[in-house]
Amino acid sequence: MIGVLGAGAWGTALAQMLASDDRDVVLWARETELVEEINAQHTNSIFLPSATLAPNVRATGDLAEMAKLDVLLLVTPAQHLSAVLSGMPSIPRDLVLCSKGIEQSTGRLMSDVAADAAPGSEVAVLSGPTFAHEVAAGLPTAVTLACGGGREQWKRLSPAVARASFRPYYSDDVIGAEIGGAVKNVLAIACGVVEGLNLGQNARAALIARGYAEMLRYGEALGGKAETLAGLCGLGDLVLTCSSTSSRNFSLGKALGEGRSAADLMADRKTVAEGAHTAPVLVELAEKQGVAMPIATAVNELLGGAPARDIVSKLLARPLRDEQGHDAKGGAE
Repeated sequence: MIGVLGAGAWGTALAQMLASDDRDVVLWARETELVEEINAQHTNSIFLPSATLAPNVRATGDLAEMAKLDVLLLVTPAQHLSAVLSGMPSIPRDLVLCSKGIEQSTGRLMSDVAADAAPGSEVAVLSGPTFAHEVAAGLPTAVTLACGGGREQWKRLSPAVARASFRPYYSDDVIGAEIGGAVKNVLAIACGVVEGLNLGQNARAALIARGYAEMLRYGEALGGKAETLAGLCGLGDLVLTCSSTSSRNFSLGKALGEGRSAADLMADRKTVAEGAHTAPVLVELAEKQGVAMPIATAVNELLGGAPARDIVSKLLARPLRDEQGHDAKGGAE
């Protein structure tokens, strides 16, 4: 049996998708009242009110029950993954990471967090262009399933997660898949700022392209593959989340561009815009690697309270350079 750890919008959507072929799915929620609502009414009014859940989706608040399952999809917010895994009495063999981010306190990727908390498990990463409400509605979706255990793990996991409208593609590049998912959240905030400031579609397209260059530089510096970052979990996810208010990170950026403060926006949110947690640690890690990420740096400054128009002006005033990242004298960016 398969389980989903985390009943936010994305976790609930994954549970609904997995239940579409009548297999039983167990969905773990922290909130007792949410467990009761899912089991009694087959709804999640807090995080995914648009969906009526299948009767074969059953909720629980018991981590010990989740530990007994064969495959576990981890969809808790990135900053809480370590604590949740540490609270489980045992760990299933296959852990599929579905949260996108970098642990702010340590700089660890989610695969490192899972490996430390569950050393006997095999870790995979499921990532790609996925709005939760579309997945829950059964609309066609394709994702990367990067398997740290290689083809043997893929043989176990692909039939467990593939459904008629949900198509995984194999990769062995866990690092690349994670970097794509984490960095795109930060870049989506920047694209939201462009929307909030009414800077136009030209500016958004340019920002997506230059943001992708930053993602590629950072991913390759950490050992990720360029072809992974050019795929569903990198460029595909970036394009989706930089183009719609259905993205929590894009919506946060849009509000910042419209003049609202980051502190007020973060305090008001029930759902997590993971890019706000990722930006400061990403910038710090990139500096240590010697990787230039001016857009991510700008987002971090914006989240720290800098005015949006000042940040945009600062980006536009950067020295001219060629598209591969060298200035007019040939020096690296």
